[in-house]
Amino acid sequence: MPAALRRVGRAVGRFLHPVSGLGWAVLAAAAVLGVGGWWLGWVELTVVASGLAVAVLVALALTIGRSTYEVDLDLSDHRVTVGQRAVGRLEVRNTSRRRLLPAQIELPVGRGSADFHLPSLGPGASHDDVFAIPTTRRAVVVVGPVLSVRGDPLGLLRRRVRWTDPVDLYVHPELVSLAGAASGVLRDLEGQATRVISDSDMSFHALRDYVAGDDRRHIHWKTTARIGALMVRQFEDTRRTHTAIALSTSTDDYASADEFEVAVAAAASIGVQALRDERELTVLAGAGPLRVDTPARLLDDFSTLEAGPDARGSDQLASWVARQAADASVAILVTGSVPTRGELRSGAVRIPAGVRTLILTCRVGAAVEVASHGSLSVAQVGSLDDLPRVLRRVVGS
Repeated sequence: MPAALRRVGRAVGRFLHPVSGLGWAVLAAAAVLGVGGWWLGWVELTVVASGLAVAVLVALALTIGRSTYEVDLDLSDHRVTVGQRAVGRLEVRNTSRRRLLPAQIELPVGRGSADFHLPSLGPGASHDDVFAIPTTRRAVVVVGPVLSVRGDPLGLLRRRVRWTDPVDLYVHPELVSLAGAASGVLRDLEGQATRVISDSDMSFHALRDYVAGDDRRHIHWKTTARIGALMVRQFEDTRRTHTAIALSTSTDDYASADEFEVAVAAAASIGVQALRDERELTVLAGAGPLRVDTPARLLDDFSTLEAGPDARGSDQLASWVARQAADASVAILVTGSVPTRGELRSGAVRIPAGVRTLILTCRVGAAVEVASHGSLSVAQVGSLDDLPRVLRRVVGS
């Protein structure tokens, strides 16, 4: 019995779901006026109640029935840059053998919605509309699902049917070209020797006594002949450039939302340039490492980032890099203007020794500043266009 009651309840719910708020008000008014007219014997009230009931019945007649559409939602590009328009096309085809009544098509776009009028379609006929989605901020915009809406002109009943799945539109951050500007930062450690001693590499360090198991190709025969004991070469490890970028997503580090967008765009520009230069890359932001297999996927992940009060701040970036990219040769920490330089330098001590470190602060409208202390550089940009100049000054300092 409970199962049967639940099925009846779901059926009633599906039947009553299309009724709008206005429709419920009209039904309630018809019931009250009808009962009042019958109780008081007022014909006028009964006539008004009958008219309202007829309006609801007409709305029900216009709403019932099954539409057989084939709907195609096509975006010309699922990835755009901030400021560009995403162009799409919506095509609706009547796949039934009868003519379909006019309807309204709703296309949710993010938090808004676009409405399209669908005329009456004969069997096999189609109707298409072209639309453009303006983009003003970095985001992931959900487009769809496409809904057909049937109802009466008064809006008493509205019946919505879903025809497509939603589509994600990635609005990428703005990028600045760093060709040549970032090459010094990303390549200056290519092949540079480290303090780690190994038995096989390219940078000669010293000689030591031979130990069983050593590669005989590294025996230094001249020294061996001179002192009468086997001596082998030791080397300093060299390394390829591994760039680690860590972005603060804590609202406590940024003076405004625009400042956070500059920081995201700067980190994205450096990351894309590293991938184009075919450098090993780790990008840390938000909940964890971003995808770095292609520039497009990296920018997709940058599009999803949001600042929050409980997110990782600038004081955690250095230790995050040390854990997630221990073999990094270049570390770039990107944050806003709120942390002081003293706080940033104190946090940078967690970066492993020998790693070239750049702390990049973003302050909208500020002048370019660069200060270097050994392998640590602290720089400030006022806009994304300042980034190439800052990187050139970091390399030259």
